[in-house]
Amino acid sequence: NGYVSWKDTITKFKLDGKADVWAVTGAPNGHKILADGTHLVCDGSHHAVLHLDAKGGMLAPASTDCGGKPLRAPNDLTLDTKHAGFYFTDPGGSDENHLIGTVHYVDAAGKTHLVADKLAFPNGIILDPGGKRLLVGESKKNRVLAYEVLSPGKLGTMKVFAGLPSKAGEQIDNQPDGMCLDDAGNLYVAHYGMRQVQVLDPHGKLIARYPGGNLTTSNVAFGGPKKDQLFVTGGLGGESSAGGLFRLDLGVKGRVI
Repeated sequence: NGYVSWKDTITKFKLDGKADVWAVTGAPNGHKILADGTHLVCDGSHHAVLHLDAKGGMLAPASTDCGGKPLRAPNDLTLDTKHAGFYFTDPGGSDENHLIGTVHYVDAAGKTHLVADKLAFPNGIILDPGGKRLLVGESKKNRVLAYEVLSPGKLGTMKVFAGLPSKAGEQIDNQPDGMCLDDAGNLYVAHYGMRQVQVLDPHGKLIARYPGGNLTTSNVAFGGPKKDQLFVTGGLGGESSAGGLFRLDLGVKGRVI
């Protein structure tokens, strides 16, 4: 099974295309499934990272504030399974002129920590398999950032992992959105507005581009029986158009976390 967030709804789908509404939360976005079968979902309408049970029922939120300051609009998250925590981005209200985007860590005790700030719409986020590096897409600057993880929830100095290609021709934007990794450590970036998934090697070099099947390519995740199929979401036309789910049979094994 897979899950897709759109408008106020999370849809559960199977590889044969059958789909059913799993939950209606408000404005769901990034979504991860925990080892106990419960789910974490970033939702800007709740200004929270939600915690849902296996059937989509609401549990107590996983994060609503940081140091007493309410969250703005959590966007995406990545699990730190080794330490029973997770990182998430909060780009709410930020852009290239308002550098208020933040990255947070929720520890095993459920406390939310600020780990990075002054960002222009931090979006997709992923922790590498060894837990040593955190990668963050900074949408409004069209780049991916890298932070060394010193310890759970403690990051080193921000570095630019890669600047990404700019829009051209029929492309309407160039903002990195959701991201995932393959088993070789290559990073797959949904490049919003460019109708593309771009692949960066572990050093940040652009090594491949795949058609996203949609103009406003928004997220990517590996799945399928052999975990070698890349699923891609996005809008079929402009920003207000209907969306779709696409599958690229890459034959490359991905990391499913």
